[in-house]
Amino acid sequence: MKIQYNIAYFKKHGKEALYYQTKDSVVYCSLCPNYCVINLNRKGLCKNKINIEGKLFTLAYGNPCSAQIDPIEKKPLFHYFPKSRVFSISTGGCNFSCLNCQNHHISQVGADELENYNLTPEKIVETCITSNCPAIALTYTEPTAFYEFALATAKVAKANGLKTILISNGYINQEPLKELSKSIDAANIDLKSFDDHIYKKLCGGSLQPVLNTIKTLKENNIWLEITNLIIPTWNDDIAMIEKMCQWLIENKFENVPFHFSRFSPNYKLNNIPSTPINTLEQAKKIAIDAGIKYVYIGNVYDTHAENTFCPNCSKTIIERKGFRVLRNNIIEGKCSFCGENIAGVWE
Repeated sequence: MKIQYNIAYFKKHGKEALYYQTKDSVVYCSLCPNYCVINLNRKGLCKNKINIEGKLFTLAYGNPCSAQIDPIEKKPLFHYFPKSRVFSISTGGCNFSCLNCQNHHISQVGADELENYNLTPEKIVETCITSNCPAIALTYTEPTAFYEFALATAKVAKANGLKTILISNGYINQEPLKELSKSIDAANIDLKSFDDHIYKKLCGGSLQPVLNTIKTLKENNIWLEITNLIIPTWNDDIAMIEKMCQWLIENKFENVPFHFSRFSPNYKLNNIPSTPINTLEQAKKIAIDAGIKYVYIGNVYDTHAENTFCPNCSKTIIERKGFRVLRNNIIEGKCSFCGENIAGVWE
């Protein structure tokens, strides 16, 4: 798509990007580890940043392509205000190019190429309040790709007593992440693999920045959960899963809920079959044996795969079916059967 915008348009209607430098009219974006070098009138890899006369502007501000109310369990967040509703927003664009992306129709195009809602951060917060949603979820596409919009929305939400949840690939540099962490409350990070070569081939990114993000969120007291989508022939190597779980334990993530998710054929990986159930069950056993206390299997029809079990007495303390909570036996953050403290934010 040929961009026809000019600096006058953006000075009046647009938002300048927050993390970049300019030299000889070339923009050097420093928001994420892609470190895009953007020439005049060109976009970055996320498809949402454009260089206009040596200034970097975002194309994704106040124009979400998706805005809807979801159960928090859909994110998935299982240990953060169960049964609550969240107002989910996303724009076009992403700083990854995942071969299996289930939202590729919106993530692999820029925000300016979609039909969008006109929703400012203030209007989003107002909608949350009137809809009795205690939280906003930045989700579906990568919030880093609409960082300025995400940050502004989180700040307005915090000022009005609402929570903000980040659902992300974790591919963001430390300075903007730390700034965002001041205004967000919970996150689910998608850990695509535990191999840098696979990260590059599958997503167009790398592993270490994601691990850095996971550590930083924990250090900043953001409630954290992690998802790993297991894709046959890509990241289902048992030794690699063992290595990933060992890293989590060594870095004291034993209380962080871990979601193994089942892959289904999609986008550019249509020729790969769904993840075998026994692979997911084996991965769950590896994680539990390593010492991770709360392990789940997603995208399967199993009455137990997404239940929460007390790590002390092994009784079912939260029973789930799909995105519904059927029974909750956690009282004041403790197992109602044995009194064990259950990691999470419950009230």
